[in-house]
Amino acid sequence: MPTPCPNPKCTCVDCRCGPTCKCGVMRLGTLERRVMDVLWEEPGAELTGREVADAFPDYAYTTLATVLDRLVNKELLNRRQAGRVIHYSTANTRAVHTSLLMREALDATRDPDAALACFVQGLAKEQVTALRAVLDDLESANLQRVGRPRP
Repeated sequence: MPTPCPNPKCTCVDCRCGPTCKCGVMRLGTLERRVMDVLWEEPGAELTGREVADAFPDYAYTTLATVLDRLVNKELLNRRQAGRVIHYSTANTRAVHTSLLMREALDATRDPDAALACFVQGLAKEQVTALRAVLDDLESANLQRVGRPRP
C-alpha cells in the first residue's frame, strides 16, 4: 500500500513524487495569476517590486510584496537583489507553466489516456494541426536519434 503524500495540495491518485511533492503548487490564486500576467508580458524582463506594485494601484505595496514572495517560493519567479532593490523575473514562460498544469492534471487521474483523448477531441482544428506537427517533429527527432532513416 502506498504511503500517503505529505503534501495537502497533492491530487495524484497514487503519488510517486516522494517527500518533495510539489503537486498543486502551480495553481495560482486570482492575484497571483494577475501578477504573473504582468511579468509574462515581457519575457526575460526583470521588474522591481515597485514596478509590479505600480501595475496594481488598488493594492497595497505590502500585499504585492507578499504575493511576489509566494511566487518565488512556488518557483514561478526568480528574485535578484541589487543593493536595496529586488528584481523579479519569470522562471519559465506562460507556455511552460500551462504544460506543467496539464501534466499535473493528467497525473491526478486514474485514466490519463482517456483524459488525454477527451482533451484532444475538444481541440479546435488549428490546435489539432499544431499538435500533429509537434508529434511529427518528435517522431522525426526520435528516429534520427536512433539512427534510422526518416520516412
